[in-house]
Amino acid sequence: MVVISRYRHIKRYRQIILVFARHGFGTLIDQLGIFDYLNIKIKKRFGKDKDENSNEKLSIGERLRLSLEELGPTFVKLGQIISTRPDILPPDVIAELEKLQDAVPPFPFEDVKSLIESEFDDKLQNIFKEFNETPLAAASMAQVHLARLNSGRKVVVKVQRPGIERNIYLDLKVLADLASFIDNHTKFGKLYDFTKMVQEFESTLKNELDFRVEGENAETFKENFSKDKGVKVPDISWIHTTRRVLTMEYIEGIRLNDFAALDKAGLDRRVIARNLAVSIFNQILRDGFFHGDPHPGNIMVMPGNAIVFLDLGMVGKLNEERKAQFLKMLMGIAFKNSRLIIQAIVGLDAMTHHINIKKLEKEIDIMRDKYLSVPLNEIKVGEVFNEIFNLAFSYNIVIPGEFTMLAKSLVTLEGLVEKLDPELNVLEISEPIARKLMFKTFSPEKIGKEVFGGVLDYGSLLREFPSFLLNFLRKMEDDEFTMQFKMKGIERIEKRIDRIFTRLSFSIILLAVSIIIAGIVVGSGMSAHTGAEIYVLNITVLKVGLVIAGIMIVGLILSVLRSNRF
Repeated sequence: MVVISRYRHIKRYRQIILVFARHGFGTLIDQLGIFDYLNIKIKKRFGKDKDENSNEKLSIGERLRLSLEELGPTFVKLGQIISTRPDILPPDVIAELEKLQDAVPPFPFEDVKSLIESEFDDKLQNIFKEFNETPLAAASMAQVHLARLNSGRKVVVKVQRPGIERNIYLDLKVLADLASFIDNHTKFGKLYDFTKMVQEFESTLKNELDFRVEGENAETFKENFSKDKGVKVPDISWIHTTRRVLTMEYIEGIRLNDFAALDKAGLDRRVIARNLAVSIFNQILRDGFFHGDPHPGNIMVMPGNAIVFLDLGMVGKLNEERKAQFLKMLMGIAFKNSRLIIQAIVGLDAMTHHINIKKLEKEIDIMRDKYLSVPLNEIKVGEVFNEIFNLAFSYNIVIPGEFTMLAKSLVTLEGLVEKLDPELNVLEISEPIARKLMFKTFSPEKIGKEVFGGVLDYGSLLREFPSFLLNFLRKMEDDEFTMQFKMKGIERIEKRIDRIFTRLSFSIILLAVSIIIAGIVVGSGMSAHTGAEIYVLNITVLKVGLVIAGIMIVGLILSVLRSNRF
């Protein structure tokens, strides 16, 4: 039984449930049984009618967004992450969660100064030559200030909000408790595995709390972009960076969605759109390391139509196998080939149980036929991915989190590209990149590396085989060797065979008793004329035989029933 830490965190539980109940989710919470389990008497103070009617003019998505914003940074981040899960939430709710605002009033400069001096164990004036007390922007987890290093270099300093870690860790414990409760007490847990989702969310949030991780992400992007023209990330000043303070290069540029400023600066929107699309697909297909939240606020444009990626705390990672599956799925969409898409889904190894592949393939075919008449340059690849994932989810195929983040990034990318250059389709950008990578997979260099890796494996096998064989022979010589075979479902087969033999034995005993009784009856009939004494004796023997046979049969039946072997 799952025990919620209700007494340690009861105040926060009450706050969370009160907020959701006030925004019209009281009935849902009641149905889940959380009110009774936590012994919180909210219903008496907030009647169901009031819960449902207080926000009756707002949609479910709007009420959910307002609830998350009111509950603070942990829940805002949670909403931003689950907005990448079209397999769980309907499109209208996702669209509303994408509006989640992470802007809050800035915290005092004295707190900023105190935290920086605590992190570096030095005075602020010794660390920075100049430090602007007014923040450039403030969010629920951190705020950023403009500063200048002693070398004269202009930088941006990101400072974590005081006390935010303690609040987030408390919320994570509460979420873990509630997820465990829902998984173990409701039908929803069996479908969605909320505990695993919370664990993934916790890992993501903890990475965002450690600013050094964001700095490392920036270094990885910098290395990946080293041969790409027109793409950049800020340099990190590591000597001025800690777990709660991040210092990075200040880059002057124009926000991606500030079209008036872009036009005034003489920048080409079409080139910007192409640079952005090419970079995102290179990140996904080539590097397997991509920006997880490429919205306009996280992208700037520099002179020469160069793209600058900011806020690198949330990234997606794909290993070689995952990249191959995404590539296969992408080519399946481009070529309108259902078989490639099915192979990619199966290759994800995301099936919790056996499914009807043929039926799934037919549904993919129906989806494919919908796009057959649509020109390639009009296909929205992000929307197609979401359709595929929703269809897979209907078959209880759990799509990996990195793929849902990837689909969200593609949807965001398509929205940006459409505004910058309505005539450009991202699928047209991705296809040549995908083809190039597919041909590279079969290049002599790639095959040579795989062959070389195989040679090393065979070399290890040849080196270890003699000692393995010698050890095997010694065990056989010393009678220490035993071989075990296990047949799948053998217990069920044994029980079936046991029942067959029980029934057969039962039948043989009944037949034997029947033959004996028949013999006695026939003998009694034949000896009836020999005398009354003999006849009475035969009748007595017959009765005794019948009683004994009856006792044997009843005893046999009881024995079989008790052993449950019939």
